[in-house]
Amino acid sequence: MIGLLERLARPFLHALDPEGAHGLAIKMLKFAPLPSALRDDKRLALRVFGLNFPNPVGIAAGFDKNAEVPDALLRLGFGFVEVGTITPKPQPGNPRPRLFRLDADHGVINRLGFNSQGADAALRRLAARSNAGGVVGINVGANKDSADRVADYVQLIERFAAVASYVTVNISSPNTPGLRNLQQASMLDDLLARVVDARERVSPNAGPTPVLLKIAPDLSLGDLDDVVGIARSRRVDGMIVGNTTVARPPNLLETAIAEEAGGLSGRPLYPLANRMLAETYVRVEGVFPLIGAGGIDSGATALAKIRSGASLIQVYSGLVFRGLGLIAEIKNALLEALGDDGQDTLEEFIGADAAAVTAEPWPK
Repeated sequence: MIGLLERLARPFLHALDPEGAHGLAIKMLKFAPLPSALRDDKRLALRVFGLNFPNPVGIAAGFDKNAEVPDALLRLGFGFVEVGTITPKPQPGNPRPRLFRLDADHGVINRLGFNSQGADAALRRLAARSNAGGVVGINVGANKDSADRVADYVQLIERFAAVASYVTVNISSPNTPGLRNLQQASMLDDLLARVVDARERVSPNAGPTPVLLKIAPDLSLGDLDDVVGIARSRRVDGMIVGNTTVARPPNLLETAIAEEAGGLSGRPLYPLANRMLAETYVRVEGVFPLIGAGGIDSGATALAKIRSGASLIQVYSGLVFRGLGLIAEIKNALLEALGDDGQDTLEEFIGADAAAVTAEPWPK
């Protein structure tokens, strides 16, 4: 039923402008009579950040920005859902058009700018489904006009810890001016100190809430050394590698659209995102797990992401071009790899190729 509905809807969605298609997809998920997800093969299950994931395939922040359809997404077969980015106050984001498909490249450029209905709306929805089960993480960000962006993150941790499976601190979007400056060592250390302190302060009532840090793939390796060192010293629970890139690979086919400002995601991001994932993995030294995001659009790229250091993976842009069948394709590829290697769990694959990836020429 899900596959039939998608096959009927996809040509229509692709005929719309990208943001209009996204809005319609959210509306369809709100009202579609989706059955419960099929039970996953137990070999796909993982325990990460102290949470139980039925499979490692998640949907990245940016799709369900306002926590409108997390349970519908879980019913589609995702092992976890990350909603957001949620900001304290509602804000419209950047002017439209601000979302662009690079069809020939299977890529997407966005400069949405944290368009958000705000914390109150998201909190109301998440509180209403608090007993529904499933892993639902929350990606949080600062308002564009905030006088104290660190205070924004602290406030959001305090408000969402009780209804979030985990909280991701997003300081890596390229579409809020100055936001990526929070990745600089001195600012990041203060941010993480205050965020982790807020998490500990509310934990007696909220329970343990893992805090993750989402970074950009555009960091220099020197900056990555600093970021990982601070993340380790401040005892975050994990990192997501990574967000969109402001770089434009020289082999893009949609050259006119590629000139649009914003962050590039999808297939063209994969080489850089995968390299930064492997570089992060070798620096983390097993202190905490990583989520790999960026360019996953097949079972093969999903497995390679895990072998480069990801305990879990996230997709988004790949769904635009591959559809919901990508979820099952990834799961089947992982199960096939387990069978070929005679393994019972995915843990043996995590980071198996990381050192080799870091020895390759730098991706262009």
